[in-house]
Amino acid sequence: MRPELASSDRVRADFDRIARLPGVFDHNAHYHGVLLRALPARIGAALDLGCGAGDFTRALAQRAASVLGVDLSPEMLRAARARCAGLANVAFEERDALRWDPPRVRFECIASIATLHHLPMRSTLARLRDALRPGGTLVVLDLVRDASPAAFATSALAAPVNVALHYAKTGALRDPPAVRAAWAAHGATDHYLSLAEVRAACADAGLDGARVRRHLLWRYSLIWTKPGA
Repeated sequence: MRPELASSDRVRADFDRIARLPGVFDHNAHYHGVLLRALPARIGAALDLGCGAGDFTRALAQRAASVLGVDLSPEMLRAARARCAGLANVAFEERDALRWDPPRVRFECIASIATLHHLPMRSTLARLRDALRPGGTLVVLDLVRDASPAAFATSALAAPVNVALHYAKTGALRDPPAVRAAWAAHGATDHYLSLAEVRAACADAGLDGARVRRHLLWRYSLIWTKPGA
């Protein structure tokens, strides 16, 4: 059984704290291209669920008619609004995804990055499925739990690559102490799914044909296109 999820209040407080810290190397940004390559060159309405500081929201805005960024952290949304200033096709809303039902059959693209591990996976995937228009695409990037010898080997290979990438991007081998402390405090309540658990949740939620792939830097991607276009 999956451990109990952290409360929304705890997650909100953690990300408000993180948002106030200087920008650092972001493992998620390293895989934005994987998600963007799964999307058409032009799309209609898009949803970025758990948009954080708005990096991927801004990327979506380059090809979407409109983008709605949703997050529960006011400080993250403040940063996202600043990052997307001047983009007339972007709007943000402060919402708790645990308690928010997105409009049904509304979006041609739904993206979620490092957010689903804070939520009940099967029921959240079902809500996102229902919010997609026929032919729309769900793109997810999240952290993965190692549960096999091959997975542990992949994580071992990732460690030196991570150090090299961090140095190339920041000129430092590791994040500043305040950043490490904030992420360590948040990570104490995080619980991730294995690839097998992600695939099982997709099957339970009716995401037939979902492509779930492990990536080197402790991430997986989930790509699914809703039938019926």
